[in-house]
Amino acid sequence: MVHVMGPFTKSYLMVFVAALNVLLTLTHGDKLLISQNLLQIKSSFVDTNGVLNDWTPESSICSWDGLTCSQDQTHVISLNLSNQGLSGSISPLLGRLIFLQKLDLSSNSLSGPIPPGLGMLKNLEELLLYSNSLSGSVPREIGLLKELKVLRIGNNLLSGEIPQSIGNCANLEVIGLASCKFNGSLPKEVGNLRWLKMLNLQGNDFRGPIPEEMSGCGELQIFSAANNGFEGGLPPLISKLFSLELLNLANNSLSGYIPVELGGLFNLKYLNLLGNNFTGKVPTELNKLSLLETLDLSKNSLSGQLEISTYHLKNLQYLVLSDNALMGSIPGNLCIGNSNLQHLYLSGNQFSGGILSGLINCSSLVELDLSNNGFNGSIPSEIDSLTYLTALALHNNSLTGSIPPQIGNVSNLEVLSLFHNSLTGQIPVEIGRLERLNLLSLYENQMLGAIPIELTNCSSLQGIDFFGNHFTGSIPPTMGNLKNLVFLQLRQNELSGPLPASLGYCKGLEELALADNKLSGPLPPTFGLLSHLSLITLYNNSLEGPIPNSLFGLKNLSIINFSHNRFTGTIAPLVGSGNLVKLDLTNNSFSGEIPAMLAASTRLTRLRLGHNRLIGKIPPFIGQYTELDFLDLSFNDFNGEIPTELSNCRQLTHLLLNQNRLGGAVPSWVGRLKQLGELDLSCNSLNGEIPIELGSCSSLIKLSIHDNHLSGAIPPEIGNLTSLNVLALQRNNLSGPIPLAMRSLDKLYELRLSENSLSGPIPPELGQLTELQVMLDLSKNSLSGEIPPSIGDLVKLERLNLSHNRLEGEVPTTLGGLTSLHRLNLSDNVLRGGIPRSLSRFPPESFLGNVGLCGYPLGPCSSASEEAGKLSEAATAGIVVAIVFTSTVVCLVLIYVMLKMWCNWREVSVSNSDGEVLEERRESGCDKRGNDNDGYVGLGSSPLQQKKKMRSSTGTCLF
Repeated sequence: MVHVMGPFTKSYLMVFVAALNVLLTLTHGDKLLISQNLLQIKSSFVDTNGVLNDWTPESSICSWDGLTCSQDQTHVISLNLSNQGLSGSISPLLGRLIFLQKLDLSSNSLSGPIPPGLGMLKNLEELLLYSNSLSGSVPREIGLLKELKVLRIGNNLLSGEIPQSIGNCANLEVIGLASCKFNGSLPKEVGNLRWLKMLNLQGNDFRGPIPEEMSGCGELQIFSAANNGFEGGLPPLISKLFSLELLNLANNSLSGYIPVELGGLFNLKYLNLLGNNFTGKVPTELNKLSLLETLDLSKNSLSGQLEISTYHLKNLQYLVLSDNALMGSIPGNLCIGNSNLQHLYLSGNQFSGGILSGLINCSSLVELDLSNNGFNGSIPSEIDSLTYLTALALHNNSLTGSIPPQIGNVSNLEVLSLFHNSLTGQIPVEIGRLERLNLLSLYENQMLGAIPIELTNCSSLQGIDFFGNHFTGSIPPTMGNLKNLVFLQLRQNELSGPLPASLGYCKGLEELALADNKLSGPLPPTFGLLSHLSLITLYNNSLEGPIPNSLFGLKNLSIINFSHNRFTGTIAPLVGSGNLVKLDLTNNSFSGEIPAMLAASTRLTRLRLGHNRLIGKIPPFIGQYTELDFLDLSFNDFNGEIPTELSNCRQLTHLLLNQNRLGGAVPSWVGRLKQLGELDLSCNSLNGEIPIELGSCSSLIKLSIHDNHLSGAIPPEIGNLTSLNVLALQRNNLSGPIPLAMRSLDKLYELRLSENSLSGPIPPELGQLTELQVMLDLSKNSLSGEIPPSIGDLVKLERLNLSHNRLEGEVPTTLGGLTSLHRLNLSDNVLRGGIPRSLSRFPPESFLGNVGLCGYPLGPCSSASEEAGKLSEAATAGIVVAIVFTSTVVCLVLIYVMLKMWCNWREVSVSNSDGEVLEERRESGCDKRGNDNDGYVGLGSSPLQQKKKMRSSTGTCLF
């Protein structure tokens, strides 16, 4: 049967076909437009990995990587290019993809701003731009995204304030803004987001209070705003967030009391308020949070007693209350019922009493930190009831008694930290059962006895620190069993005997500190096996012998201190490492030259080789140590000139080259060492003048260049050294006047210019140096004129020596005001008149050699003496000759008698005078020159010079 189409039907069909053609044409046009937009978006990315290579005009956009199209293939609804290594910027053309529901460009290296055009994406539900390098502020157009549920733009360089328009995104469930540079206050419009479940603001610079309007976020489960600058109190209305499971406000500036209303957040599992300024007590209402697993209130100013109990907090695993001002004892009901408490940190409070009363039932404890409190008493033997314990920190308390043997039953223990208490007794041998122990720290206690050999059964030990106890005996010979040992600290004990050779088998050892003991014997060659060793300190022992050559192979050594021992031979085995930072070998008997291999350690900051028997010239390669701050080559036998290369050591603070045989001039380049605080070139054979450049060393505190052959005048530039405490120029050939510029040295407490050829008057301006205390010594020069009365202003001065000059006039009465003065020598001048009564406490020797002086302690001043002064010159000369002759005879007889007596008594002589001789030797510092007398005369003492001449270096009598 043939159906004939009517006219109406035929025309309808033609219209439908035409419409279909138009629709297909439009759809094709839309796809073409979308394709063009996407290709332009592609051009804004830098695609080094080629992940967008299939984005070509020839292929269908729905097949392109990262794109998801709608079911009818007409629209792009998802663009996901997360973690594709893209850089470049985000194209504003993305705003034309108006059907987009998800945009994920996270975890790339995109930079630039977030385009405001993204606000055109009316259908967008997820915007994920986190972990890039985006900058600028969040565009307020973000508030146009009414369908947005997830906004994660954290871990970028975004800054500025969060726009208030964010409150218009009524469907938001997740906001992630962490780890950016946002500032300002949190907009109260956030309270409009009633479906919000997660708000992460941590790691920004938000300020101001937490808005009370947040109580409108009734579905909020996670609120993290740690590491910001939020201020004010925690709003009690936060208790309306009944769905809250995690509240993290750590490290802000919140203050006031912790609101008791927090006890109503019954779903809370994690509460962290550490690092704020909360005060008051820990609310007991927190005991109602039965689901709570972590409670951290550390680093606040909380006070009062602890009233937390696990009776209701059955799920509590972490309780962290460190660094507050909590006091009292640990509550007895802390752990009752089925406690799951595993980590208890109460350090840095004011807890007191015994440590076990509230812990006996905390049987699940894994980590216990009660350090930095006031706990006293002993460590209870019941400690072994904490069988799961892996870390026990009781350091910095006032614990007494001994370590209980039961500690050996805590078999899971890995860390035992008991340092800085008052523990006594010995280390229990049972400690050897702790096979998992990796750190044992007992330093700064009063423990004694031998280190038990059983300790070496703790095969997991990585660190041992017994510093500052009274351990005796030898280091266990089986220390080599500790194959995992990384550091061994036994300094400041009373250990004796040899170094165990087995220590060399602790192949992982990095730090070995055995200083300040009584160890003796040689250094074992097996120490050369310690290939990881970076620090070795053996100073202040009695170790001896040469350094084994095997130590040359220790390439990781950076710090070596063998000072104050009896080592001999060359130092070459100690310089094999090119990584040395500090090398201290002072006070040994090392010999030979400084090895050339030391030049490889260009990072040296401290080189101390003083008090040895080293010879040769100072190596120029020391100038390569541009970070060197301490160079001590004193008390050796170096010769030659000071190398110019040392001028490159611009960081030097101490340069000690004294007591050698160095010649040449004091180098002018020393003035370039702006950091120099101590310069000691004394007791050498330096000549020439003091360089004026020394005045540029503005940081100099001590300048000692005494006992050389320096000549010329003291340069006035010395006055620029305004930080100077000690100036020692004695025993040179300096001439000319004392420069007036010295008055600027107002921090000087020791000034020694004796035994030179200085002339002219003593500048009255020296009286301005009111900090002078140790001594002012101008003796044995050619100074003239009167003693300035201003010297009496030096009220702190303890020693004053102006002897052996040409000073004249009367002794100023102002010297009597020097109440701290206990040594005075004005002898051998041309002083006259009466000695001020206030100086009569000093012995006659303080004033001898001044013919015109009289008064106690010398002869009385009388008219007869005045007449005697009128005798003829011939008569006067005769009297003087007679007196001198008689005195000489008497002195010779006395010396002979004293020598005979001393020879019979020398074996037992321990007189105070000998002590003063030793003191003067220390002051001079130049024993090898044999000229130790500083010329001082003490109150009630007698001259020492004759006694010093009677003793030779071997103690025999000299006639």
